[in-house]
Amino acid sequence: MSALISYLAAELRDRWQTVRDTKDGGYSTEAVLVTALLVTLAIVVIGIIAVKVAGKANSINLG
Repeated sequence: MSALISYLAAELRDRWQTVRDTKDGGYSTEAVLVTALLVTLAIVVIGIIAVKVAGKANSINLG
């Protein structure tokens, strides 16, 4: 498992360096990071809402 993580980290560093070496790499890297952050936050918020809705639905007494 640690070998996989080491490989992925090395690959990420290599790709990051490649992007930084391009002429417009700064903007595209920034846009990718901001987009990834927003997607992550949206997934977390959807997960929290789903848990709360499911908890409320399960607490409804039908009988």
